[in-house]
Amino acid sequence: MLDLEKNLYAEDEQPLDRIVFDGGYARVFRTIGCIGDSLSSGEHESRDENGNYGYHDFYDYSWGQYMARNAGIKVYNFSRGGMSAKWFMESFADECGVWTAEKRCQAYILALGVNDMYTKQVELGSVEDIDLENPQNNKPTFAGYYAQIIQRLKVLQPDAKFFLVTLPNGIENLSGDEHAELLKNMAKMFSNTYVINLRKYSPKYDGEFKKKFFVGGHMNAAGYILSAQMITSYIDYIVRHNLEDFSQVGFIGTPYKYLTEINKKEDKEENN
Repeated sequence: MLDLEKNLYAEDEQPLDRIVFDGGYARVFRTIGCIGDSLSSGEHESRDENGNYGYHDFYDYSWGQYMARNAGIKVYNFSRGGMSAKWFMESFADECGVWTAEKRCQAYILALGVNDMYTKQVELGSVEDIDLENPQNNKPTFAGYYAQIIQRLKVLQPDAKFFLVTLPNGIENLSGDEHAELLKNMAKMFSNTYVINLRKYSPKYDGEFKKKFFVGGHMNAAGYILSAQMITSYIDYIVRHNLEDFSQVGFIGTPYKYLTEINKKEDKEENN
């Protein structure tokens, strides 16, 4: 007999203990939007004979598109090299069409923060910078802009699920721990929101790792495949360990729901 407790949601299982190659339970979603920077865009770094660098967004090589091909789902790249939360909210979101009805998704993966902190465009900020009633009042910090993205998408797709990606393990000079803690606090603040904590569970992006999975300062094709496997497997883990949270994913983007409150009321009336 199939032991579901052992195979699907064992209490001692940790994220990334199991790598899935076909999407696993991430396939409960039919549409996912990836909001991110160069690492979400399959960016490849070139260097010519004169030492000049080139940066190229090859979206077919992005981890989002590897995820799409592996899992058989639709994934949108709402990303570009150099992207920050500030840039996204001020202009790029409109350019990429993320707010349009035809590109609404059942889930969104947010992978931003490197450029915000590396270029020091804005301060990291905290959840205190977020106005839950009026996002326009959010403070101009990374936290404020990042939260605005979630808040605006919640208006567009109220029941969408959100996965917030920390900086990977090994990026030591960009306040990675503070960034991860901020995302954890946001996940507590917003409904249907989860953290993909690569800071804690990914391999360390050290010199030996970069020899294999990077060319220059950006990942190579194998690196993006590995990223797709980690992110997809992490979502698979989250879904399997929170199956009740995802029981109505099929209704996201439709006018339908299974209203448990009504069912409870009917059951109570029948019992009386």
